[in-house]
Amino acid sequence: QVQLVESGGGLVQPGGSLRLSCAASGRNFSATNMAWYRRAPGKEREFVAISGYLGTTLYNQAVKGRFTISRDNAKNTLYLQMNSLEPEDTAIYYCSVLGFWGQGTQVTVSS
Repeated sequence: QVQLVESGGGLVQPGGSLRLSCAASGRNFSATNMAWYRRAPGKEREFVAISGYLGTTLYNQAVKGRFTISRDNAKNTLYLQMNSLEPEDTAIYYCSVLGFWGQGTQVTVSS
């Protein structure tokens, strides 16, 4: 059974950085796309970034240039490096693989 566990969220000031991790288990994910989504308070869940298994990446325009998605296939782990964080980035961040979802990790950007 596929399990996804996100970590790395927290409270950070505007302009700060966080690195999220998503530990995946249950199968080998090296040949699958892996993605990050987020849900801000009172809003629908939205796409953040995707790491294609062929090495391609794609970002939501709102985070492009500030966030970097990466993966370590040997560790079955997906990452999201978030820099220059803004209050609008406050949300629960979810990892998604093959239709499965993690429980999410809270990111709060506030002074």
